[in-house]
Amino acid sequence: MCDLSPVMDRKALMQRFDGRSRLLVHALHLGVTGANNAQTVFNKQRRCDPDFTLTPFLETLCQQEACVREDTLVLKPLVCLFSEGFQRNLLCFLHLIHPGLPKDSVLHLLHCLTRDDRENQWACALIKQLQRDIEGTRKGTLLTSNCTETLESLCARFRNANAKGRWASCFQGLKTEGKEDDVSVLYQKKRKSDNMDHDGNAQEDHQSKRVKVDFSPSKEERLTEEVEHKMRTTQQNQSAASVSQAHSDLLGSSKNLPDNMKAAIPVIKELLDPESVWDESSLSALKVFHECDPNEVEVLCSLLCLSEASEQSLPQFCSCLLELSPDLSHSTASAVITHLLLDKIVSLAEAASRCLVTVVTSLCTRYPRPTCQALIEPILRKGQTGSAQAELLCRLVVDCLEPHHRILVFRTILGVSWDEGVLSVIHALLDSKLDLSEEDFSLFTDQLCRQSPHFSKSMKFAKMLLSVLTKYQSHVNPSCHHTLSSCLSFNETFLKKSLQAALKRISL
Repeated sequence: MCDLSPVMDRKALMQRFDGRSRLLVHALHLGVTGANNAQTVFNKQRRCDPDFTLTPFLETLCQQEACVREDTLVLKPLVCLFSEGFQRNLLCFLHLIHPGLPKDSVLHLLHCLTRDDRENQWACALIKQLQRDIEGTRKGTLLTSNCTETLESLCARFRNANAKGRWASCFQGLKTEGKEDDVSVLYQKKRKSDNMDHDGNAQEDHQSKRVKVDFSPSKEERLTEEVEHKMRTTQQNQSAASVSQAHSDLLGSSKNLPDNMKAAIPVIKELLDPESVWDESSLSALKVFHECDPNEVEVLCSLLCLSEASEQSLPQFCSCLLELSPDLSHSTASAVITHLLLDKIVSLAEAASRCLVTVVTSLCTRYPRPTCQALIEPILRKGQTGSAQAELLCRLVVDCLEPHHRILVFRTILGVSWDEGVLSVIHALLDSKLDLSEEDFSLFTDQLCRQSPHFSKSMKFAKMLLSVLTKYQSHVNPSCHHTLSSCLSFNETFLKKSLQAALKRISL
């Protein structure tokens, strides 16, 4: 264990770095957010100077420094003198941005980290994983030597035909930070039958037959199972109670509905029957939505079970809604769209049916702003935009939304996590020739810079960048030019040269 305090403190360590590198070192010391903070600092530095590299930072970390170990002055890489928290954040930071860094420098730093006397299994796993990513191989294992020995010992115990004690014996001797593991403590007691010796004939029979392992539960195991069963039962009862309470609240709220609304419920439910035929009375029943306040609309949608309506019933119900005059209020339309469509679209595992597409596009055309806020935005914020959802959203933004509504969707995307589905939606928005303000475009390029390391090999991301560079040249100012140059440095697709050429053609 290195005793660092007699040699240098944290302030002295910081003096080894240049000004830019100190900002990164400071960011990496900021607890669990250190890696993300360092990435933000690095992206800002790249925007200010596209030629900025981390090579001096990495080389400084690998420099040899003196430290005291067992009352002896020894040389260690500077990175080994930092705390374990700093080292973990450093490894996570390098994992985020390593595609744009010189491989030899990163591998040299990883080698230096292996010289740390402190044993940290997480750091070892992160080092090995980063080496795998850089070298593009899967050779070796992420397990430490101690973990490997423990697993081999467990396998040997399971293979032993004469082993006694069942699972308890397998976990004996395992320790965590100097204390016995809870599992071994739980199973310390054994049945007397486990300690009885078998006679010679029994041993011969046992060896001549297939190995049988006694998995019958011990007293402690049965007690544990009983406790877990009680916990599951309690949770189920609580869940059932909450559902029952919600149902009771709904019934209580329905009693407060005006009589005309109560009378309209069975008529509207008929509209949700695919085999029913709507008439003027059905249209009159839907006018009850004009008379509801926001709370009553929620109650009415819940009582009508709109979220459970079959897709075959949606076109008829939607046609009646579109016949209403005047149009539904913003809040009412939002509530109806949420109850009627959101769950159906979120749960899509394949392309949407023709019925669903027809209904969504019709409602979006008539009520674009409620659709943006009650449907498109929640889907994007869930962070799991699959191909089916992305296909439907692309159709909406291209075919149904006006330019100012597309800007609303675009601004929403700037604040959500990106995946391949979101990239498709962004590309569709960019192809529609958005009228972006200088602020919107600047925020967009900042987000591109943050996302570039995560999509270094994504063709969708590369094509989206190409669309930006070819269709939005007039929006690129010197600051955005630096940011886009930083984005391209992470790209590893065959379009990189085309992207660089497109960026050079932009005159400032």
